[in-house]
Amino acid sequence: MSTTENKGLLLYTWRTPNGKKASIFLEELKAAYNLEYNYKAIDIGKNVQKEPWFININPNGRIPALTDYNNNGGFNVFESAAILLYLAQKYDTDRKFSFAPGSNEESEALQWIFFTHGGIGPMQGQAHHFVRYAPEKIPYAIKRYVDETKRLYSVLEIRLQDREYLAGPGKGTYSIADINCYPWVSRHAFAGIETLDEWPGVKAWIERISAREQVQAGVAIPAS
Repeated sequence: MSTTENKGLLLYTWRTPNGKKASIFLEELKAAYNLEYNYKAIDIGKNVQKEPWFININPNGRIPALTDYNNNGGFNVFESAAILLYLAQKYDTDRKFSFAPGSNEESEALQWIFFTHGGIGPMQGQAHHFVRYAPEKIPYAIKRYVDETKRLYSVLEIRLQDREYLAGPGKGTYSIADINCYPWVSRHAFAGIETLDEWPGVKAWIERISAREQVQAGVAIPAS
């Protein structure tokens, strides 16, 4: 639900890949543990995220951000991957979406989280900008960032060609590593990459995650 009530978990978000990471995981936690949360839509088109009250929550002036009123009367967390890790540590008590601290599986998950956070997010974000938003078409910039996004998809394909998920034993276990990456890759067409046919393992992974009811609910937040 959308609210500004200062209790429980309050997510500040908008309709972007980084915003959807947090809402997807909160929906997963809600279904798994009956964990309730609220959200406040932050219209980045109106620069709400740059207003002083929001800078007090996230000094970087970006969404998403989270305030946990269960923690010391209101503990703030910013950066999308940091929010996922915080929620996993605090609320995924049965490790349904994360792995035991210090385990090899946890290390694998962190590697793929950082790969997305340092690679796919920034590069595909630039592709989004130059393909969709730049006031003039700059072919060099479009090619540079679309090509790099495709290269990063090829790295995912190496991992997913014989696996179902990015981290975990065997064919993998659905986890925050997948939740952290999925919202970016699922928007491939927005970056000028019309299909995922070149990466069948990635395509199957996207379809697998998209079928989850909690993912569908998380993607729909905030309501338009």
